[in-house]
Amino acid sequence: MTVAYSPALPMRTERTLFGHPIGLVYIVFTEAWERFSFYGMQGLLVLYMANHLLHPGVVETVSGFAAFRAVLESVFGPLTTHALATQIFGLYGGFIYLMPVFGGLAGDRWLGRRRAVMLGAGLMAFGHFLMAIEGAFLFALLTLIIGCGFLKGNIAAQVGDLYAREDRRRDSAYSVYYLAINVGAAVAPLICGTLGELYGWHYGFGAAGIGMLIGLVIYIAGRNHLPADPVVDKHAAPTRLSASDKRAIAGLLVVLAISILFWTAQAQVWNTYVLWVQDRLDRSFLGLTVPVTWFQSLDSFAVLALAPLMLWFWRAQARRGAEPGDLVKIALGCAIFGCACFCLGLAEFVTTGAKVPLLWAVAFHFICASGYLYVAPVSLALFSRAAPPSVNAMMVGIYYVSIFAGSVASGWLGRFYQEIPTSLFWSLHGAIVASAAIVIVVAYKPLVSVLQLRREEERAAG
Repeated sequence: MTVAYSPALPMRTERTLFGHPIGLVYIVFTEAWERFSFYGMQGLLVLYMANHLLHPGVVETVSGFAAFRAVLESVFGPLTTHALATQIFGLYGGFIYLMPVFGGLAGDRWLGRRRAVMLGAGLMAFGHFLMAIEGAFLFALLTLIIGCGFLKGNIAAQVGDLYAREDRRRDSAYSVYYLAINVGAAVAPLICGTLGELYGWHYGFGAAGIGMLIGLVIYIAGRNHLPADPVVDKHAAPTRLSASDKRAIAGLLVVLAISILFWTAQAQVWNTYVLWVQDRLDRSFLGLTVPVTWFQSLDSFAVLALAPLMLWFWRAQARRGAEPGDLVKIALGCAIFGCACFCLGLAEFVTTGAKVPLLWAVAFHFICASGYLYVAPVSLALFSRAAPPSVNAMMVGIYYVSIFAGSVASGWLGRFYQEIPTSLFWSLHGAIVASAAIVIVVAYKPLVSVLQLRREEERAAG
């Protein structure tokens, strides 16, 4: 049986809100609650493993864990409790972002994007509730990975489906989409993290599950305003990619490889950085001790605070004809994020073993947020716009492979946190992400050509 793909048309509706289709509202609120559930659990995960689950007397109750650890150590070598926690987190975070490749393909070819999103949301809610059962830990992670695979690639592709291919509102729509992500990510550690860290791990995981159910209800309520699913003709010949399509895919794969360097450093914010905050940061403020998970909220709040300023700045640049193209923005973001990591390295160097003052962490998060805004939403919009229509959702899903590889790499690098000076540990990450900017500069002109980035071609020619 052959399957042909006919791309979904953008929504033909006169209902808009702030100049965008009303369907975007339902998508971003669904995504905000999905990210609330995801980051609520993820914010607790490393602490939960390092401080509780992986300790003798508890880890033996986890079904299948002895065999699972044996497999990990056969690949990565012997792992301490902290190294095991960061490695598991890296693999979990990685596979969370690998599965959208297959979930996007399923949404394109068989299930349809709407059904794929609803199936994914249901599985994620179930997985969060399973986290309350220590013995089901590995099965809970597997359920979350599969659920996120169905949801992520398809709901992100639906944002692009709301607009015509050359509609410049697409970029701002993805910025709003990422804003919703960061609203969920900012609130989640304050609620789920506080419940889990101060009152009991399982209260935090349960709150995450409730958040996912709310997101599912919102998505179902807005189904009539969402883009139509791709039309599949099972009797037609398969759609063939043109030479131009193949060149565009090759160019996007190069961008993906470059993005891995960014996500390797960024993934540590939710991984080893959590242990660094617990071990090395002076968390006292106004006579209180700030919970570790609140710093992950600070990271997202920094994005929320800077996003309107960044959008205003880009619009001002656009009015003057000076707005950077997508590739230039990504390179700038990688350079800025590298500076954030060097900031942590410098903090460790100047404190010479004493606790690091709180302001260093605040500066780190705001510099991180600036780099993130230049890279994450712009990269996703680039994939959505430049990918051929016949494989658009799959290519948006493939974008998440960069986060998969970066997360796995960050988990592996986490083992060095206890083996090398922490100033060197963070400087190493700064060098990794800053090198991505250099690669973009070297490969800039060929990428502009194969991705058919017209605005950048004109600017480069001028």
